[in-house]
Amino acid sequence: MILYCCADLIFATRIRSTGEAIGVATRPVRSVERLHALLTEETVNALIVDLEAGEIAIDLVAAAARLDPPLPSLAFGPHVNLAALDAAQRAGAAQVMPRGRFAEQLPDLLASLDSATC
Repeated sequence: MILYCCADLIFATRIRSTGEAIGVATRPVRSVERLHALLTEETVNALIVDLEAGEIAIDLVAAAARLDPPLPSLAFGPHVNLAALDAAQRAGAAQVMPRGRFAEQLPDLLASLDSATC
């Protein structure tokens, strides 16, 4: 399963529907507490965060990076928001990319993240 946090309902729907189309389970997460709860309830392979979700996106990336073993995370955001992309990298995101590339590669990214081990 892949957890995701999106500020944009369209991207959240896109992640969920793409996951369904390729057979990858996805589930939204909107807090660090919920992240920890889902980790005890499900087998979670990765986390995707939309950096436009604000501070919670960085908090989720940092929480995933502190797990033992770390939960792989992918952060995406506007290519012009270099500060947010850099913050995600510093917080421990395994991958950071512009929104356009994320959207373009979504099926491949989901398949790759789903096969990751945590």
